[in-house]
Parts: sequence; structure tokens; C-alpha cells
Amino acid sequence: MLDVGKWPVFALLPPEELRLIRQACVFGSAANEAIYVTVSDEVFALGTNCSGCLGLGDTQSTIEPRRIDILCGKKIVSLSYGTGPHVVIATADGEVYSWGHNGYSQLGNGTTNHGLTPALVSTNLIGKRVTEVACGSHHTIALTTEGEVYAWGYNNSGQVGSGSTANQPTPRRVSSCLQNKVVVNIACGQLCSMAVLDNGEVACGYAHTLALTDEGFIYSWGANSYGQLGTGNKSNQAVPTLINMEKERMVEVAACHTSHTSVAKTQSGQVLMWGQCRGQAVAYPHLTHFTSTDDVFACFATPAVTWHLLSVDGDDYLTVAQSLKREFDSPEISDLKFLVDGKCIHVHKALLKIRCEHFRALLNETDEETIEIHQFSYLVYRAFLEYLYTDTINLPPEDAIGLLDLSTYYRESRLKRLCQETIKRGITEENAITLLSAAVKYEARDLEEFCFKFCVNHLTAVTQTQAFADMDHDLLKNFISKASRYGAFKN
Repeated sequence: MLDVGKWPVFALLPPEELRLIRQACVFGSAANEAIYVTVSDEVFALGTNCSGCLGLGDTQSTIEPRRIDILCGKKIVSLSYGTGPHVVIATADGEVYSWGHNGYSQLGNGTTNHGLTPALVSTNLIGKRVTEVACGSHHTIALTTEGEVYAWGYNNSGQVGSGSTANQPTPRRVSSCLQNKVVVNIACGQLCSMAVLDNGEVACGYAHTLALTDEGFIYSWGANSYGQLGTGNKSNQAVPTLINMEKERMVEVAACHTSHTSVAKTQSGQVLMWGQCRGQAVAYPHLTHFTSTDDVFACFATPAVTWHLLSVDGDDYLTVAQSLKREFDSPEISDLKFLVDGKCIHVHKALLKIRCEHFRALLNETDEETIEIHQFSYLVYRAFLEYLYTDTINLPPEDAIGLLDLSTYYRESRLKRLCQETIKRGITEENAITLLSAAVKYEARDLEEFCFKFCVNHLTAVTQTQAFADMDHDLLKNFISKASRYGAFKN
């Protein structure tokens, strides 16, 4: 179940009020504004109220939620915001309302007057039912039930698709390139617009785009200063480029035009992130412990805004995977505990037998309720047991070395591959030799080759010399032999 309370703007709401939220959107230059809908279909807003974008009829900030009367009972189905800022929604009846900054006619009312309350956008949309809206920095697009796209607002880069660069004051159908075509999905970047014509999904970041195909592949293009394209470097791409996701099928992509963060979700429920993540540039898709793409934006995006309208499931239903994850290390119904470094880890015998051959043999031979572990650290062993519950690992590369040792000892081949991938994503000039040594020690051949090539290509002569002094004799011989064959010494 989605936890709206992860967004700081909701921090002052009491738990009983948070439980009433059915839909929510967090926006603003510092993620300090929000609009939400309750289970009784009332609409509230709170935050700094920049340019009147809370729709309350004034520009006064508020830490207490205030009701937007005109939207109560409207049943919002789509909500988007621009960085102007302006806000646009579509209702279940197909109506479009807009408010906020309007210096470029992004509200679609034919003027450049700012709107302090939601106003119906009707020009050229009468008789049309809008199902989805998307905002760029200062422009808006809307998708109708017939698969038509209408656009209005700022057009300096041709983002409204009118064939010129003149601003568009009212909704106008995009017909030049979409004539006789049915659109199923739309998205906006800061100064661009995207439309999908068949099965698939598009998500736009600040200046980059992600496309998800119906085969589960992700392509990316555009700006890449923070590694947001997921290509392993920071080079911009002018054409769609396939992101290497191993063999995992992707079912969701997410990006937000206010940030350089990219997110994807696999068919098995794993969530990966890359790009600008809490100020750091992550050039490769990085496996997280999250189960929702929304959580990545709450915890790692800058600003921590929502990338789409959140829909909160009102019941407490959990999937099997979610239920297992919740019960890991929970003492309530566990029937076995491991004692590692003086700390307890609570688990379930049946699950361990199902998930691991080592435990199947061990637990069939003992009725002990507590098992002491001495050869591995608490951090590593806990990560191993959590993997059996979640199919994921969440360790920095240096700690993943210990888990790599454990996976070799317990003959867990898939865990071994995951550890190697974690180590590859986290290799740096500072830890490369340490990781190479671990790869050799634990017979991780693929990782050994990867670390070796990294050392050859990235370590300076000084760093290599220092590293040689720390290597054990066999590893040093192996390194010199390989490097000589490649002609790879750096003087």
C-alpha cells in the first residue's frame, strides 16, 4: 500500500487524515505544495501556493489543508503541473480545469492572466472527453477518448505541434503529424511533447525521454549530464538508445520533467533507478529495495515531487511478495532465529526450506529454534536471509563482497550473479583492486574480468604502483601476466 506520508509536505497531517487520502500530487520547486483527494471525493491543497497554483483563490501559503470547493465531487482522473507553475486536471466527465501561472497562455483560456481558482478549459474541447493531461514547463497537452491530442501554451521550441513557434493561447488539435492516427499515451518534458500511437509507454524527464516497448525494452534519448539515459556514461543521445537491463522484462518507466531522475520496474516487481539520485550521478540502472516507482521520487529525486497522480489503494491487500517482505525479521510468527554477532534475525523454517537447498538439508536434521552463525557478519547474513524473502539485495559493493563469499559457500548461483552486478555498478578507482582481489578469491570469473579491465583502463601509474604493494603474490602475478598480454601497463 502506497505510503503518502513519505513525502515531507504531508508530515504535519495526522495519521487519521493521511488514511483518508485516495489520490495525491506533490509539486513545487522544493516539493512544498500538494493537492489531494479524499475517499469522500473532497479536494484539498496545502503548501507555499506559488502563483496561486493551489487553486484556493489567493496566493497565501498554508500548512493546514484547505478545501478547493469547485473541484469537490469532480472525480479527478488525471493531474499534471508545470514549473511555471500551473496545474491542469481532467475529470471523469472528460472536463479540463486549469489554474496558476499563465504568462504564456498555458491555462488555455485565451489570455495571459494568472488564474487563482480552477477554471474550465472549453475552447475547442466542447463535445470532447479528455482522459489525460500533461504539462511541460509552460505548455499543456491533452488526450481525448478518440485518441486526439490538443495542445496550448508556450511554443518557442514547437512543443505544441502547431507547425510554428508562436505561442498557442487556446487548445488546438495536433494534426500535422498525428492526422488519422490514434494516440494512447502522452507525456511532456520541459520543452517537448510525446505521443504513443500503440501499446507502450513514454515518460519525459527535464530534458530526456524514456520509451517502454511492448516487448519490455527501454529506449532513452536526450540530455545525459547526470547519467539519466542509463547508458553507463554522460554522453547525450540524439536517437533512441537501448538500455541494457540484462534479461529482465520491464513493465513500467517513470520520469518527471522537473528532475533528471529515471526509474523502471521489472515484471518481477523490482525497481531500478538511475540519473540524478539525491545529488549523485548514477549512470547505470541501480537496483533498489523499493516496490514502487513512486517511492524513488519521494526519497531520491530533486525536488522530491510525484511524477504522476498517485492513486492510493484504500484496502490493506498485499501481494504474496509484499506479504513475505513484511514478515522478514518479524518475531511475531517466526519459528526460527539466527544469532549473528550477538544480534537476532527472525525467519520462517518453511520459507527457508523452499528457497535454499542448504537450509532444506540443515533444517531437516535439526529442531533447534536458534542457530548461531560465526563465519559471516551480521550485515552479510541478514542481507542473505532478506534476499530469500525478497529476491533482491541492498548492499554497497564493498559489503557485497562478503555476500559474494556466502553465495559461493552456499552454492547460490543467482545470488552470486546479483552480487557481481552490484559490485560492477559500484566499482571506482579507490575500490577496484579490492574488488578484483575478491573476484579472484571467490572464483567469480566474469567479475574478475570486468574488474581487471577497469583497473587497466582507469588506474593511473601511481595508483597501480600503490595497488601492487597491497596485492598478494598470486594476484599480482595474474595481474601482470594479463596486463602484459594486453600491452596495458601505464609506464
